[in-house]
Amino acid sequence: MGNPVANLRRRADEFKTLGPKDKRRRVVDGILNNALYILMLIFIIYTATQNENFLTIDSFATLLIQVAAYLPMALGIGGCIVLTGTDLSAGRIQGLTAAVAAVFLQKTGYANRMFESMPDATIGWIFVTIMVALLIGAIVGLVNGFFVAKFSLHPFIVTLSTQLITYGIILWFFALNGNNGQPISGLSDAYKSFVGGTMFKLGKTNIPWYVLYAVILTVIMWFVWNKTTFGKNMFAVGSNAEAAKVSGVNVFLTTMLVHTLAGALYGYSGFIEGVRSGSVAAGTGLNAECDAIAACVIGGVSFVGGTGKISGIILGVVILRIIFIALTMLGVSSSSLYIIKGAIILCACALDMRKYMVKK
Repeated sequence: MGNPVANLRRRADEFKTLGPKDKRRRVVDGILNNALYILMLIFIIYTATQNENFLTIDSFATLLIQVAAYLPMALGIGGCIVLTGTDLSAGRIQGLTAAVAAVFLQKTGYANRMFESMPDATIGWIFVTIMVALLIGAIVGLVNGFFVAKFSLHPFIVTLSTQLITYGIILWFFALNGNNGQPISGLSDAYKSFVGGTMFKLGKTNIPWYVLYAVILTVIMWFVWNKTTFGKNMFAVGSNAEAAKVSGVNVFLTTMLVHTLAGALYGYSGFIEGVRSGSVAAGTGLNAECDAIAACVIGGVSFVGGTGKISGIILGVVILRIIFIALTMLGVSSSSLYIIKGAIILCACALDMRKYMVKK
C-alpha cells in the first residue's frame, strides 16, 4: 500500500505536470467520485448546527449500537455483490430466523407461548438456537447459490423468488399452534441478557453484548475475504468468471459458498433482531436488505463485480446510520426516510457505474 503521505505527494507532483484541461477534469472527477462523502460532511455539519445532541457521546453510542446491528447483513450481501449479484431474500431470512429464535427462547410459563415443549432457555439451548438460525439462513442461501450457479439465473430473479417463498413460510409459521399470526413476544431473560445485556456504559447509554459479537464477526469475515483461498476465488469469479474457470477456480462451488455464507449471516442477524425488536412479527426484516445494499454500494462494493473491502462495508454502514440518526434528530418523518433511502441507493449506483466507465 505504501506510505500515505508519500502517495499524496506523488499525486500532487503528477497533478502539477498536467495541462489546464486535464487539471479541471481531475478536479471534477475527484468531486464526483467522492460526492457522497462530501455531501455527508456538509450534512453532518448542518445537523450539528441544528441539534446540539448530534455530536455527543450518547449519539456516538447509538451509532455504535446501530452499526453492530446492521453490519452482519451488509457483510453477507457484500459477497453477493462482489459476484455481480445481489440478494433480495435477506430481509425475509432475517424475519424467519428471528421468529424461530423467538419461539425457541420464549419464557417458560408465558401465557402465549407457542410451544410448551420447548426447553428452558439455558446457555446451551441458546447456542443450539444460534446454530438453528445459522442453518436455516444457510439453507436458503444454498438454494439461492444453487440456482444462480447451476442454471445461470440472475440473482435478482432467484432471490426475489426465495424472498416470496420465505415470506410464505413465515406466514405459515406464525399461524402454527393457534397463534393466528400474532407477534411472538415474551422472550426469556437469558436470551435478552445474552444478546442485549449491558456490556459497558458509554455516556448514559448501555452498550449491549451484540456489539462485541459484531466486532468478532467482522474480524472473521475480514480473514475469510483476504486470507483464504475462498476469498481469493470469490474476487476472481466476480472479476471474470470465465477467466477464473480457466485458471482452475471452481466457479459453481464458489458461487454456492458465497450465497450460503450470506444466508448464514442473515440467520445470525435474525437471532440478534429478535431481542432488538422486543417481539417478532410477520413483517420483521421487511426491506432490511435495502439498507444493506445501500451500505455496500456506498462503501465501494461495486455491482460491476470483483471489487470490495470489509472496511468499505463498515464505512458504508456507518455513513448510512449517521444519515438516518441525523434525519431523525432533524424531525424528518419515517415515510420520507424511504424516499431518501431510495435516492441514496440510486445515486450511489450511478456514481459507481460512472467510476467503472471512466476506468474502462
